[in-house]
Amino acid sequence: MDTSLVTTANSLDGYKIVKQLGVVRGVTVRSRSALGNIAGGFQSLFGGRLSIYVELCENTRQEAYQLLIEHARVMGANAIIAMRYDANEIMQGVTEVLAYGTAVVVEKE
Repeated sequence: MDTSLVTTANSLDGYKIVKQLGVVRGVTVRSRSALGNIAGGFQSLFGGRLSIYVELCENTRQEAYQLLIEHARVMGANAIIAMRYDANEIMQGVTEVLAYGTAVVVEKE
């Protein structure tokens, strides 16, 4: 699947949706390590960007995105529309990140 055909929009300019395959998702659950929390705590003392947590969030979203792409491939999609992220704290320090959208088959117009 060409990742340029993953969009938050409900359509893809220049493409016609020929088949809608349904909802696809990628879910991952992550926790912060004790060392990461200590390092993040030190960073927060000085204010500003908390790079330890930014990196954790970026890696977690990327993993959920890759799982989403794989789910769509398995279903036979070549594009994903209406893609979104969601996150929930399951318990203190444990977060679920969900990437979801609608798997479709598209053709150039």
